[in-house]
Amino acid sequence: MPIKTLHLTNAFHPASGGIRTFYRAMLAAANAERRYMRLVVPAEESHVEEVGDYGRIYHVRAPRSPWVDTRYRLILPQMFLSPRGEVRRILAEEQPDLVEVCDKYSLCYAAGALRRGWLNGAHRPTIVGLSCERLDDNVSASMSHGRLAQRFARWYIGRIYTGQFDVHLANSEYTARELREHQVTKHRREVHVVPMGVTVDDLGPWRRSAELRAELQRLTGGNGSTGSNSEATLLLYAGRLSPEKNLSLLIEMMPRLDANTRLIVAGDGPSAAALRQEADRRAPGRVTFYGHVGERDTLARLYASCDVFVHPNPREPFGIGPLEAMASGVPLVAPAAGGLLSYANDTNAWLAEPTGEAFARAVCAACQAGPEREDRLTRARETAAGYTWPNVTRTIFELYDQLHDNFAVTRRVVSRHADATCP
Repeated sequence: MPIKTLHLTNAFHPASGGIRTFYRAMLAAANAERRYMRLVVPAEESHVEEVGDYGRIYHVRAPRSPWVDTRYRLILPQMFLSPRGEVRRILAEEQPDLVEVCDKYSLCYAAGALRRGWLNGAHRPTIVGLSCERLDDNVSASMSHGRLAQRFARWYIGRIYTGQFDVHLANSEYTARELREHQVTKHRREVHVVPMGVTVDDLGPWRRSAELRAELQRLTGGNGSTGSNSEATLLLYAGRLSPEKNLSLLIEMMPRLDANTRLIVAGDGPSAAALRQEADRRAPGRVTFYGHVGERDTLARLYASCDVFVHPNPREPFGIGPLEAMASGVPLVAPAAGGLLSYANDTNAWLAEPTGEAFARAVCAACQAGPEREDRLTRARETAAGYTWPNVTRTIFELYDQLHDNFAVTRRVVSRHADATCP
């Protein structure tokens, strides 16, 4: 019989991206496989959302984040450490076989409390840490690039974070490397790599819309704006507008491209205002802010109706957006670094050093028609097809079952040993 899993994350709100997409896909798979799955996320008000017959989301009332991105809310330690805490009550009522925590800052301590038996009423489940980002990259983006900040990140991962769990999952080798390299002997844990996925059925060149493309040309002022009757080349970025995304690289790139090239930025986030100012100063009239795209159908048509997808982050943990662009038949220009290298290479994408000049050259190469370009686009779609959500979620659920079986045996052995040595 499949085990019951419960998942805790703070990275879940209406405009969030990859982690929300991942858990929605997992809930759909849980219903298809008839296995019970629970998800606990922060919200403005507490309520329960039933997802099919086997899935359930507990939306827990939580305060807004005081830093980085105030659109997010945070489940704080008192909500699971307090005897009357809502998260503690959920754990006691659900009694999951496996608990997965996707959070390095607050909820990871719930994992530690469960592991040590501090939460009365909740039995000891298998405890899994899911890493969808690197702490050192987040510290560099939002705090400091200095040595002291990086030493803190290494210390926290090795001495505080890894030991809270029985085992770790990471969304790419790039993300896993931080966990493996900074573990200390006392807290050494296995790290398994489990990639994210993509929905390919609604993505493809066939989603290209002449109507939407004409609208984009009007919005960007591209059609004939330079005295020519030719359409503008439309570049697209879709994702969060936040410091760790390295978005200033896209603005640095624009002056190095033909004047009839336009950049469309689809998304929102804490860096939006600063990015607008930088675009107005360095590439006036050539960058259009499209806003957050909430409708899946609109996003699919947007991918296919642009000429190149540009992703500037050399420290991307995995990158669902770039993979979706590849599935859409759009050339991907990205840095030759980070978690994107899980699936992107020189046979299916245009990779470059993360500089404005190198990115501009890669964009120009991606726009050159010919057999090589078509070969790369074909390989890109074939690559994306290998990361479909049903395949990814099936692999992850099978791993959950395996991990729970392994740790159940370990706990029984430890328990017998303790009984035998007790006076």
